[in-house]
Amino acid sequence: MAAHLSISLEKAHHMLAEKEGPYTDQQARVEASRCLYCFDAPCVQSCPTGIDVPAFIRRIAEGNPRGAARVILEANILGASCSRVCPTTVLCEGACVVAQKEGDPVKIGRLQRYATDFVAGEAHTLLSVKSAKTGCSVGVIGAGPAGLACAAELARLGHEVVIYEKKAFGGGLNTYGVAYYKMPPQVSLEEVALVEKLGVTIQYHTEIGRDLTGEELLQKHHLLFLGVGLGRASSLGIPNENSKGILDALDFIENIRVTTQNTISVGANVVIIGCGNTAMDAAIQARLLGAKTVTVLYRRSESEMPAYRFEYERAKKEGINFLFNTLPVQIFLSSDRHIERLRLAGTRYNSNGELEIIRGTEWEIPCDMLIKATGQQKLTSWILQNFPTVQLSSKGLILHDPQTGQTSDPRIFTGGDCANGGREVVHAVAEGKRAAKAMHQIFSAKTATHPSPHHYSSHSPNLHNPNSLLAGHTAEPAYFRSSLAYS
Repeated sequence: MAAHLSISLEKAHHMLAEKEGPYTDQQARVEASRCLYCFDAPCVQSCPTGIDVPAFIRRIAEGNPRGAARVILEANILGASCSRVCPTTVLCEGACVVAQKEGDPVKIGRLQRYATDFVAGEAHTLLSVKSAKTGCSVGVIGAGPAGLACAAELARLGHEVVIYEKKAFGGGLNTYGVAYYKMPPQVSLEEVALVEKLGVTIQYHTEIGRDLTGEELLQKHHLLFLGVGLGRASSLGIPNENSKGILDALDFIENIRVTTQNTISVGANVVIIGCGNTAMDAAIQARLLGAKTVTVLYRRSESEMPAYRFEYERAKKEGINFLFNTLPVQIFLSSDRHIERLRLAGTRYNSNGELEIIRGTEWEIPCDMLIKATGQQKLTSWILQNFPTVQLSSKGLILHDPQTGQTSDPRIFTGGDCANGGREVVHAVAEGKRAAKAMHQIFSAKTATHPSPHHYSSHSPNLHNPNSLLAGHTAEPAYFRSSLAYS
């Protein structure tokens, strides 16, 4: 029988509590005073949502956190969660001029958190919403960051928006898939409530393909936005990988965040397969929960790992072991069919540049919990079944215009992981907002007092004439042949 640790949910939350708390008023004003308020601020250029960083920091320095929050939320409706989960060291703080002068950047992320926390629960009062409704309707599939950002922007512009979400809560990975030590789910759920307060309707427990079809949505709404994210972790391709004690990294993280269980289980000897940022989250979470050993396996070299360097360094500080150029080749089970140990082998590139196993390098390590962080599968079959007019790339991502989010079907827009393959929350927010603005321009070009879905069909001349917003979009627009379409 595996020697798993059983921890009460309350204790688990305590063990995973963040180590670095929020700023006090005094701390925030002192930190804000370090900003140089650059005119052509590189921190703004490095933020995918274009938050006016100097403007909001100046307001904090002046003792006006509400004003600071307004600047943030106008640009990024999910500013509270992004302040916690954004890789600020490689985005805004990485570009900070103060870092070049003093060796330490202004703590933009923590200042952003201070401002958004200050208006928690009343953020909707800071944002304007057009009282006159346009009569235009958009259906958004998926209440993740991209869908929420798109919906919020459209609602503020006076359009009717309905989000269709198959789960019980909105927020996507912000609610379900971010390590608890980075952000508790309440932050994300409060942002979902903010979007609803702006006039967006969210229909939970509604799965497209089961409760509604794609065609029905196109009949109900003038335009659609696909923000469905990605699927489950990719398979390891070895026997016994569905045995007891083997789970997806996102499931391991979700069990802490949204659960009806009273206890949480973690193995004594945990192994993580994969070396991306989700792998780091799962490894650190396992270690903080009391796992005796946590080992991360990656089939490629350290220089090739997709995880951010600062995530990797934190994992090493927590005592996590890393084995590069290593992969599992066999899973051994105990008498009760629970994982007991792994057989590993070394890897290398052959003369053709292909990764191969080095014969004779096999060895074994104990493992009573195996966590797969091998990248998420694309929702190719689901998209083709429900939205057959939407074209996909060879990688299974939705082809789209990177400037507008419009797909091969002019009635359907997209953003987030299903379009970009899996980037940061802030990128999903930027893509959702960009698509909303493109849809708004299309709506604004319409002259009909009471538009109907027919006016926005793929045969609509207004979408293809030389004066339209998206002129020249034929069956295979030029951008489909551009590498930007796969970004």
